[in-house]
Amino acid sequence: MVTATSISKAQVLEALEGVKDPEIPAVSVLDLGIVEKIQIDGVRVAITCLPTFVGCPALDMIREDIESALAEIGATAEVNFVFRPPWTSDRISEEGKRKLLEYGLAPPPAGNTVALTLMAPGKCPYCGSADTILESPFGPTACRATCYCRSCRNPFEQFKQI
Repeated sequence: MVTATSISKAQVLEALEGVKDPEIPAVSVLDLGIVEKIQIDGVRVAITCLPTFVGCPALDMIREDIESALAEIGATAEVNFVFRPPWTSDRISEEGKRKLLEYGLAPPPAGNTVALTLMAPGKCPYCGSADTILESPFGPTACRATCYCRSCRNPFEQFKQI
């Protein structure tokens, strides 16, 4: 642990880049866009986060991981989760979308937001084919859907466009 009298925003951002989503370890909380606000007062850092959905089971782990990462740089963290504004998948950074694809999860398709019942699956993260179908809007978590690629015959998950 580092002893400091003041923490910079760059230090906080670097620490947060190391905080991975517990369910998708390929992406950080910054990649997912759940960090809404960072307030720094000396070594006290208040982080406001937006859960990807109400009832997300990973919130306690995310809080603990943020607190631990900031403690390593000598900061005292206060992590709060709020629902206004709501998190949407358009908050995922381009780097986050790239990492999701490499991990085997299709990022949400670009374009206008569509109703869940009209959700069109994106390209297959394995072969890149657009010949995909939505198998179920209900994936392993509330923010993901289950899709299938007709070309390579692989199932895959896709972030819902919210």
